[in-house]
Amino acid sequence: MAAPRIVIENCAIATVDATDTEYASGHVVIAGNRIESVGAGPAPAGLTDVVRRIDAAGHLLTPGLVNTHHHFYQWITRGLAQDCNLFDWLVTLYPVWARIDEEMVYAAAQGSLAALALSGVTTAMDHHYVFPRGCGDLLGAEIRAAAEMGVRFSPTRGSMDRGESDGGLPPDFAVESTEDALAATEEAVDRWHDPSFDSMLRIGVAPCSPFSVTTDLLREAAVLARRKGVRLHTHGSETVEEEKFCHELFGMGPTDYLESTGWLGPDVWMAHCVHMNDSDITKFGETGTGVAHCPSSNARLAAGIARVPDMIAAGVPVGLGVDGTASNESGELGTELRNALLINRLGPHRQHALDVRGALRLGTMGGARVLGRDREIGSVEPGKLADLALWKVDGFLHSSIADPVAALVLGAAAPLTLLLVNGEPVVEGGHLVNVDEDAVARTTRVQARRLARIAGVAG
Repeated sequence: MAAPRIVIENCAIATVDATDTEYASGHVVIAGNRIESVGAGPAPAGLTDVVRRIDAAGHLLTPGLVNTHHHFYQWITRGLAQDCNLFDWLVTLYPVWARIDEEMVYAAAQGSLAALALSGVTTAMDHHYVFPRGCGDLLGAEIRAAAEMGVRFSPTRGSMDRGESDGGLPPDFAVESTEDALAATEEAVDRWHDPSFDSMLRIGVAPCSPFSVTTDLLREAAVLARRKGVRLHTHGSETVEEEKFCHELFGMGPTDYLESTGWLGPDVWMAHCVHMNDSDITKFGETGTGVAHCPSSNARLAAGIARVPDMIAAGVPVGLGVDGTASNESGELGTELRNALLINRLGPHRQHALDVRGALRLGTMGGARVLGRDREIGSVEPGKLADLALWKVDGFLHSSIADPVAALVLGAAAPLTLLLVNGEPVVEGGHLVNVDEDAVARTTRVQARRLARIAGVAG
């Protein structure tokens, strides 16, 4: 029996393929969960088993966006520590985060996933590293929320084993032992990881950062991930304070330290990478180590401007990340397209730093490459998975911009008419299909207030 087909036609299409093929008016045919064909003009005549035909005039169709760095649990601690740098922000919030439990994390994941989907994200990623004792199944809560939302999910099992008494930033009661962290990480991979082509769930290994984990945990986590055939993720070179920390504790900068522990390679990506020198960037390019660029969070925490144009020129895989919503309260990836372009143009490359199509590539194929899924997602090409975003660009906020990609990247947040993940609708007409948005708003508010009360947060 033939797979049911969905036909989308009469829209502008930015495929983000290797040559940036675009169609001013084109079509996409989806068969089951795969893209069957894409091209100019209307869909071919005589197609059978068509279950839905969409006249998408006035729209731009792109690959679904791919988020490469996030902390879902922070949805219920938004708006705190508003005027801090990273280290002060962490010291303020670690004691709060150490009080989370499964009910809170499930609600926070729902809020984070809703914001991502409504901003065009088809593949979500999360880096969860806070596991208080007796808190329940936190990673499982996130996985359940993602399955209910209907998005493709790449969570990483994070960890921290360097508390304050060992020279780290987290309070001692917020960290695990090295052995417990490694055992729980391996269990998560064995329980959930699906390596198949059309996988909806892939697990990564993700000790938190050089200032919250021991060298032993970094080394052993890398060994574990490669033994299991999964990817590695951590924070790297985020702030000048981190650079100073690494030099004082390890006698070298973050990149050299991470290299010494086995943490450079095509199976690794790191968040932020703001303070990278030429040697660091060369090492990332030569090893294929990826970067999750988080422009809004970097600005919120006054971390600085990452050298994204130089990274791209060196062959470094670069994608976009929201980061946690306690440092990027919008929680949207769609707006990061614009912010990536604008913030990078404040750097030394100025107007040549990034253009609108480069920004779209960061948020789609760039992210797919960072997550190791560029054969499956990230562009609109036959044989790839049907993860697609259909943006309305003929309303008054966008209609006077002739270039639809510029309308999406430079204009106001474009309304999302349709978001397909694996060929199934997740957003229709600007609203979630599988989850009640009002219920999510109520639940996240309740859990945010509950956490504030337990943690003794004022207000």
